[in-house]
This record gives sequence, structure tokens and C-alpha cells, in this order.
Amino acid sequence: MIGSIALDVQALALLRRSAGGPLPLVSTPMSTDEPKHRAGPQVIPRPPSNRPGGSAPWAHLPPAARSSVPLAAVVDAVAHRDLTHDADRTAAEVSEFSRSFAGAFPDATPAAVLVALFEEAGEARVLLTVRSSRLRSHQGEVAFPGGKLEADEGVEDGARREAQEEVGLDPSAVTVVGHLTAMPTVSSNTLMTPVVAVLAERPVTVPEPDEVARVFDVALADLLADGVWAEELWAVPGRNGRDGQPGGEFPVWFFSVAGETVWGATARVLTELLCLVLGVPGPASTRQD
Repeated sequence: MIGSIALDVQALALLRRSAGGPLPLVSTPMSTDEPKHRAGPQVIPRPPSNRPGGSAPWAHLPPAARSSVPLAAVVDAVAHRDLTHDADRTAAEVSEFSRSFAGAFPDATPAAVLVALFEEAGEARVLLTVRSSRLRSHQGEVAFPGGKLEADEGVEDGARREAQEEVGLDPSAVTVVGHLTAMPTVSSNTLMTPVVAVLAERPVTVPEPDEVARVFDVALADLLADGVWAEELWAVPGRNGRDGQPGGEFPVWFFSVAGETVWGATARVLTELLCLVLGVPGPASTRQD
């Protein structure tokens, strides 16, 4: 499976180059001189009861072990996620935490997001968007392309369709590798399935202005750098905490990267993906002692 995916990606890249040369660069790479902890134009509803949480799940790894993440490593980890003990455990931990955090009900509306990856200079990069200020909710937040599924639509088709509608990503350019843990979202009562896919090269993107303010990408290795990931412990009256009790503490994760603060469901998906690739357990706050 892995070999065929890699060959398909390489073949697609060669086909596009032979058809007219490399495509223009539209999505924006991370600049190393951007400020790390400047939040974008979003509102993060930190409750009065919040405090710092634990360290990154990969903090114990030496820098050399997380300084580079090639696309092949991501493809291998995602495609085999159901076959390894660590991956199973990580998925179960994130899923349990997500249900506790969201308080979602079984009738949640199915949704999907596209975790689109491509390789540049030997590094896997992930495509992200900043939500438009024209939207009714979550304005300015960083998100994957995605949304609610249409009737009788599968998660892969739905993720492709939403990516085409939001950022103009050609569905035929998307090679699905696998899925991550389906997780509830807090405000919209959806059950969101992250669909992980690879692109043959850096994509051309055309943001739909009513939905997307900005399209950008970051290297997965940048997300693993010291000081990028953070955890806060929140307590909100009436919301169940990690212990299942109303008003108890629950963890919220953040990435400060590319001049944006990534949090919420997007940060949860990225955290699971990175733990999966590195073969490390999820954050300590999600594990049963």
C-alpha cells in the first residue's frame, strides 16, 4: 500500500511537470523570523479558571529525533495506525479526551476535514486555513479545510469536496492515506473525521473569501520545536472535566506557529498525528493513571 501511494504521488508530480512546468506557489511557507506567540485575529475564550498544563508529549525526545519529518514517515504511520499498539493507545486516549471535552451526543452530525500533506525540501508540510471574519462562528481560527457531510456522502468524498469549495484544491490531486480518530467538536455538535491525504507537490490554492481568509502551510518538524506546543487546563462551570465531573479541569492544546495560534479541534488532530508519527503516547493529561 505504501509503495503504491508513493508511486502514485511521484507519477502525478511528473505528469504535472511535463504538462507545463511547476505550478506557481500560492500557499505560504512558514518564515523563520515570524514572531512565535502572536495570536491571529481570533478570540480564544479562556475561562478565569485556567492554568498551565504539562509538557509536549515529545519533549523527552532529543532534538535530533524530531528535527525532520519526511512525508514517507507520515504515510507509513497513518496507513498502519491500526496495526501498532502505541497507535491504538494514542487514538483511544485522544478519543476519550475529546468526548469528555466536547460533551457530544450520539446524534452528532457527521463531518470531515482534509489533513493535506506534501513534501518540500525533504520535509512533510501540512495545509491549514484561517477562517474568514464573514463566518458566523470561529472567525479567525486556524482550521483544516472541511465541514459537514452531505446526505449519503462518505468522509473521504466529503473532505475532498470541502477542500475544493474552500481553497480550490483539485480532488483528483488528493491521494487519501488513512483516517485519524473521529472526534466531537464543542460548539457545532459534529463528529469530525480527519482524512489524511498526500499531494504530489505544493498546491495552488484559491481561497473562498466567504469562508477562508488565508491559506498557509507549516512543516511538521516546526510543530515539534521547543516552545511551539503548549497545554492549558481549563475549568468551565457546567462542563464536564477530565474526571467526568461538572466544572472539573480539562486540557486544551495549542501550537504557536507561523504567526498564528492553533488550538481546539485542529490542535487535537495535529497532536494525534505527531504522536502517531513519533510513536509516543498522547499528552499525560489524556491518560488514565
